[in-house]
Amino acid sequence: MSKEAIFLINLGTPDDPTPGKVGKYLTQFLNDKRVIDINPIGRFILVNCIIVPFRSFRSSKLYQAIWSKEGSPLLLHSIDLKNKLQQIVSTDTHVELAMRYQTPSIKNALENLRKLRPEKIHIIPLYPQYASSSTGSTLEEVLNRIKSWEVIPNLNIISKFYDHPKFIEALVNEAKNYDLKAYDHILFSYHGLPERQILKGAAHYGNNTCQMGDCCNKITANNRYCYRANSMETTRQLVKALNIPEGKYTSSFQSRLDDKWLKPYSDKVVAELAKKGAKNILVFSPAFVADCLETIYEIGTEYQEIFHANGGEKITLVKSLNSSDAWVKAVKEITLSN
Repeated sequence: MSKEAIFLINLGTPDDPTPGKVGKYLTQFLNDKRVIDINPIGRFILVNCIIVPFRSFRSSKLYQAIWSKEGSPLLLHSIDLKNKLQQIVSTDTHVELAMRYQTPSIKNALENLRKLRPEKIHIIPLYPQYASSSTGSTLEEVLNRIKSWEVIPNLNIISKFYDHPKFIEALVNEAKNYDLKAYDHILFSYHGLPERQILKGAAHYGNNTCQMGDCCNKITANNRYCYRANSMETTRQLVKALNIPEGKYTSSFQSRLDDKWLKPYSDKVVAELAKKGAKNILVFSPAFVADCLETIYEIGTEYQEIFHANGGEKITLVKSLNSSDAWVKAVKEITLSN
């Protein structure tokens, strides 16, 4: 029996990079009502009849490009984080890992925890900035399964840590591996979201002043769960800690599906920087704590091609936190200090 447990949850990854397994992953992921938040019938038709059949083969090739002999980078980094964290917490604290989609599943991980009968579970979705489609979906799934337990232990839910000093410190520590002055521009690229999801979050607080702009210049009671505001605050914290001058950095959003997602778009920013004469840019991806398709391939390969095609030379991707010592210590502090 463990007195406490830390439950780490990341987004997920296909079990292998074959079209069938990638299709299975996309089917589970995109049928989530918080991810594609439209009419259920429309979502079913869009996902199962259009997106999955057409994207499975293309996405499979992309996953194959980043897959290692050991498996999925995101899963491997997450397992390593779990194992390293287990080594530095007390012997009566158990660390469990799950993926929101696919394996290891939240269902099986929670069953492991139920059998251990901990007095307290620290639940930390590994998404620094809060979003309904990531954090909200993960917490909903966890709580829906825990609610059937005969005994529900104390729960400590960490729904965001975008500005936690130890998270920022871990990112700064990673940045020390790069000479920031050697780059023409620094890009902070966050995962994109549909603008409607930001507006829905604002409406929850009765906030009708959301402008997708200056209203995110500081964290307030109305935007503390706004993904865009959280992202901009992460950038401000990093810019301050790294002494990056104004005019030398940009925050942007990647992985969009249409033209109604958060702006500016990272690929467009990369192209414009090249056209304006930038030759070398450094890219941080502070929404991802583990390297994955969006960092390794989208930024490292696709954006490099865009940058070069428009006159640039080299994009350098700052490694995600993965399982660095500073990040392992940060996760311990973020979870157990609450």
